[in-house]
Amino acid sequence: MLNKEREGVVVELCRKLIREQSYSGGEKGVAEILGDNMKAMGFDEVKMDRYGSIVGCIKGKKPGKKILFDGHIDTVPVTDPSEWIHPPFEAEIVDGKIHGRGSSDMKGAVAAMTCAAANYAQDTDRDFAGAIYVAGVVHEECFEGVAAREISKNVKPDYVVIGEASHLNIKIGQRGRAEIVLETFGKPCHSANPEKGINAVYKMAKVIEAIRGLEPTHHPVLGDGILELTDIKSSPYPGASVVPEYCRATYDRRLLVGETKESVLEPIQNLLDQLMAEDHELKAKVSYAVGVEKCHTGNEIKGERFFPGWLYNEDSDFVQKVYGQLKEMGYDPSITQYNFCTNGSHYAGEAGIETFGLGPSEENLAHTVNEYIEIDQLSKVTDCYYGVIKALL
Repeated sequence: MLNKEREGVVVELCRKLIREQSYSGGEKGVAEILGDNMKAMGFDEVKMDRYGSIVGCIKGKKPGKKILFDGHIDTVPVTDPSEWIHPPFEAEIVDGKIHGRGSSDMKGAVAAMTCAAANYAQDTDRDFAGAIYVAGVVHEECFEGVAAREISKNVKPDYVVIGEASHLNIKIGQRGRAEIVLETFGKPCHSANPEKGINAVYKMAKVIEAIRGLEPTHHPVLGDGILELTDIKSSPYPGASVVPEYCRATYDRRLLVGETKESVLEPIQNLLDQLMAEDHELKAKVSYAVGVEKCHTGNEIKGERFFPGWLYNEDSDFVQKVYGQLKEMGYDPSITQYNFCTNGSHYAGEAGIETFGLGPSEENLAHTVNEYIEIDQLSKVTDCYYGVIKALL
């Protein structure tokens, strides 16, 4: 376990990060705080990439593998601060917990990664093989894995540790996520004479009902490839006596291992082809949503909303090395999977880099009012990250 001095350092860094509001696209302040602390802790290199992610590196004295600790520094917004028992950006300590937006998701983990890397370098006098990277990643809440592509391109890590909340358990996979857009195209007319037009919403209703009959894909570990309607919009809006000529529905699709952009859309496209053959007035299209956001650097980050699933075997060598080290240190982690999407969608799902998750706090605290992280969890995960470095380097 950490001594009190080192625990105090990670607690204070966590509080500094929480106090700096950092909604997606507005992470500049927290990136600078994290970068300044990395420099003060003796990191060999600290760089900000074009999207605004901050990446610090500590190099060992001998050549070897690279381990990347990945933690996002953006948070979801606070909609109503008055709902919070403790102010969301003051990082108050009450009852052994640090309270505030981003404490659990996931500034606590970012602080712990940074401190663990510095502690390991100090204790070994850098006499290890390889390099330790810590990344404070932007725009994860909008695009799981898109900003991570830039980091892995620059770092080329051999291992990645995702710091999302896991209550100190080891996560070796997750379902991915895709945002699928369905569009129907009608013909506008006055709503007093609807027979002269084609109502795009009625056509969409037919499509939605048919989609509900599709059989979901299934994986024995990750479960079903869920396809769920999340929103629907028509145009013109407000209608004002006009039959809608356009309708757009969005679906959330949870992705399983091995599913591709083509394989996910294929059954939906086949269904649309069948429906359009039966109804010559139906014109429908399916595609993936594309997101575009402005980074705090002024650059644009853009990506198709398709973030793959991934899963490693519990018996994988790198998993067992970490598991064995943590057991030796007195921890008793379970080896399971995340229920939500992470930057692992890029590292493991796209790039095939050996990846696992390990973080402090409970998974269900993310995005909640009165979010907090327990100091005990923060201290323990800093110790665990130290053990991960020892196991893999």
